Amino acid sequence: MLGWLSIARLGVVQMALGAIVVLSTSTLNRLMVVELALPAVLPGLLVALHYGIQITRPNWGFLSDAGGHRTRWILGGMVVLALGALGATFGVILFETSFAAGLALSILAYALIGLGVGASGTSLLALLASATEPGRRPAAATITWLMMIFGIAVTAATVGAFLDPYTPMLLLKIVGVVTGAAIVATILAVWGIEARVQASRRLPDTTSFLDGMREIWAEPAARNFSIFVFVSMIAYFMQELILEPFAGLVFGLTPGQTTTLSGAQNGGVFLGMLTVGVAGTGFGLGSLRAWVVAGCLGSAGSLALITLLGGAGIAAALMPAVVSLGVFNGMFAVAAIGAMMALAGQGRGAREGTRMGVWGAAQAIAAGFGGLLGAGAVDVMRLGLSSDAQAFGAVFLAEATLFILAALLALRFIQYDGRRAAVAVPGE
Repeated sequence: MLGWLSIARLGVVQMALGAIVVLSTSTLNRLMVVELALPAVLPGLLVALHYGIQITRPNWGFLSDAGGHRTRWILGGMVVLALGALGATFGVILFETSFAAGLALSILAYALIGLGVGASGTSLLALLASATEPGRRPAAATITWLMMIFGIAVTAATVGAFLDPYTPMLLLKIVGVVTGAAIVATILAVWGIEARVQASRRLPDTTSFLDGMREIWAEPAARNFSIFVFVSMIAYFMQELILEPFAGLVFGLTPGQTTTLSGAQNGGVFLGMLTVGVAGTGFGLGSLRAWVVAGCLGSAGSLALITLLGGAGIAAALMPAVVSLGVFNGMFAVAAIGAMMALAGQGRGAREGTRMGVWGAAQAIAAGFGGLLGAGAVDVMRLGLSSDAQAFGAVFLAEATLFILAALLALRFIQYDGRRAAVAVPGE
């Protein structure tokens, strides 16, 4: 079984994943919408593509269950992800001279990003779930996600500091440094862990992917939790592609300033996750369900506040409101991930990777749909409403409503067993 040091080492991989992905979903998105004056739906479609490709997550999880070699999928996926991020950066630069060439390269690059995240992320979570003692799984989820958000926040803040004044070559240099460092960190982090813990329990050779999927989907807990993940992740990701453009168009912030704002938001996510980790896991305060509900309702309130600030033009309060959104997002996310980790080992044996893949696919599809929905809705609202603040505000309020719905689903589907510090989802 994994010790705390090994869990922290695997958290470094999550940190590397987050550091690369935040560049493609945040910084590059803002550059396309504001600096290049492209419609918000374009980066929305590209990010939706990278999430849509992650529908392959169940297959990656099944392959790591069947082959017993999760490390190779973690490393290979990280390399593919890095290549995709570099390609996406070149795509943004090409948009300035040729829309067709930039679009073609961007489509290929975002597809690679989706494949890389799916292969590496799913296999990493499967290794954590299969090699961590059941009592440590919620804590392991907290540690690894804290490290991922820390990587996202530090990357966004650092890139924001170095990106002004913006030039294409400076952007390319920064992305090259981040992706190279992520690959090296991943190699050092995973080296020897799987062989030492002997975590992989292989599926029978006669088990096919479709058979494995049918077995998992027949489990009420896995199926109901997939519904909750799908709805809650739509709410979580609706603002991902529009928050930086909102800050740029409504408040006139520069690329560096909006990237720093994104970093501050992810810093808030880190604080929210840390709060749940210390209060919930360390001191046993509150159930995972209670933290999920509190995070969803707090996120809804923060989005309503951001809407009011946009309408009133109060720029000074934007940063605290965005940090507040991050804090409540973090509470919700880490509690939901703790539930996911606990559930991954329940049911048929040697299926951790497949279960994580199913939930990862639900999350990815919802994230892509949510991001695209948010970006597309902003474009439509900007055509029909008199100001950018009203257009973005309408979308933020719709997202707040979805967070309230997610809280209601959590109350129905997630139960907490305090004796085992595990989460169970009731059958139908």
